[in-house]
Amino acid sequence: MAATRAYLDYNASAPLLPEARAAMVAALDAANPSSVHAEGRAARRLIEDARRDVARLVNARPEHVVFTSGATEAASTLLTCDWQMGRGAIRMSHLYVCEADHPCLLSGGRFPAAQVTRLGVDRNGIADLEALTSALLAHDKTEGLPLVAIHAANNETGVIQPIDRIAGIVKEAGGVLVVDAVQASGRIPIDISAGYADYLILSSHKIGGPKGVGAIVAQADLMMPKPLINGGGQEKGHRAGTENLPGIAGFGAAARAALAALEHIGAIARCRDEVEAIVRKLVPDAEIFGAASPRLANTTFFAIPGIKAETAQIAFDLAGVALSAGSACSSGKVGPSHVLKAMGHGDSLGALRVSIGRATGVEEIEAFRAALAGVVARRAGKEKAA
Repeated sequence: MAATRAYLDYNASAPLLPEARAAMVAALDAANPSSVHAEGRAARRLIEDARRDVARLVNARPEHVVFTSGATEAASTLLTCDWQMGRGAIRMSHLYVCEADHPCLLSGGRFPAAQVTRLGVDRNGIADLEALTSALLAHDKTEGLPLVAIHAANNETGVIQPIDRIAGIVKEAGGVLVVDAVQASGRIPIDISAGYADYLILSSHKIGGPKGVGAIVAQADLMMPKPLINGGGQEKGHRAGTENLPGIAGFGAAARAALAALEHIGAIARCRDEVEAIVRKLVPDAEIFGAASPRLANTTFFAIPGIKAETAQIAFDLAGVALSAGSACSSGKVGPSHVLKAMGHGDSLGALRVSIGRATGVEEIEAFRAALAGVVARRAGKEKAA
């Protein structure tokens, strides 16, 4: 077992930033933000400050940010047939998602299964825009509006979807676009005010904030989904329950840091390229999935032929390197990647995901190199024995 460890799993959860931790500690003793006394108003200011910081990250208006317990709750709230515009009801009659989406979108939220259509991706992980166009052209608007939900960047491959083109297709069809920006926020510039999406889903712990807090961000608040959680009317009635004040404060601090860190994306990309150079040198027959598509600067998803991804992951872990065999969706769950299957790699033994951040340095990369060399040596030994 390695004495020191290298953490290369930022897409599962980025390490908590010091400024986020400090903001959380400062908020722990705050009063209930719904109280009208001075202590309650001070707590409310912490929430509204964080709301402004989260809004700035995606160039939204602060009043269009609704805090949730995380991205999954945000998705479950948005993926519903029942919407409201003022006091009037609006119906979404069908949901269109992508086969490579995160399970929180693939589950369909509150839509019946019969009202969910899954659209494919090509071998490079890009959504089938022709299929989307055809599906929306065939959509029966007399039944209600089409709702399209898709990830901005894939959590396994890092492939970035052409959201501008998708938004144009959805707008032309008179539909509503929900973009899962969990992996993209803080890693690529996002401007919801420019028509990037109608609604965004964000998660705190992917950008160095605490777990257990996320957000829905709307381009405008004229139309909103029927609340998933009803009660005391917090978050303007969109999400009831006393706010997770320490979590929200930490989220705001992480959003400030993530916005400032966008200028360092080039350095992270160079680090990612070094990881891939190591892979290609030590494993010439490795396949790097999505390499032909635009990708997040921090993500590499690759397969070592002849070795199961979970077997290799255990070897890396024992060597002191933390990375993933796909996405981290449930505790202890290891299985085939639905993303690889959607991309046409159904018989793959799986893949390893390296995802990095600003704190990733030479020591972590060298640890990865040494661990991969060990995995390759064991593969060679097995092949020789066979």
